[in-house]
Amino acid sequence: MINSAAARLKESGLRVTAQRELVLNALEQIKHGTPEEILVEVHRIDSGVNLSTIYRCLETLENSKLVTHTHLGHGANTYHVVDSDPHLHLQCSKCDSVQSIPIASAAQAIKDIENYSGFKVDPNYLTLDGLCVECKQAG
Repeated sequence: MINSAAARLKESGLRVTAQRELVLNALEQIKHGTPEEILVEVHRIDSGVNLSTIYRCLETLENSKLVTHTHLGHGANTYHVVDSDPHLHLQCSKCDSVQSIPIASAAQAIKDIENYSGFKVDPNYLTLDGLCVECKQAG
């Protein structure tokens, strides 16, 4: 995996801009984030970046397959850096924490769904709701 944001941008054929680097670096730090959460992280470095810039960067980065999004809850899309380990998301319905697990752990369930319904599942956007270990133990 390419380490620096600039190298990843170049490798995907994108022009390297400070804003794109900031967004990629912010996502590396926070792992999963809405555009607003990404903006907060970006503002730690550059308070001059606005939310519309974040949205434009995310659109460009997603079109170039450097980031992707998922739907956690009913709010804004949640973005994360595309990595070599595709994963699905587990979201706690009590504390809203998000956990990532390898897609391979759900391979049989995905296959069963496809066999039963003929529906082709895209696991990259899959989020399962439930209770995290801490909330489950707390009752």
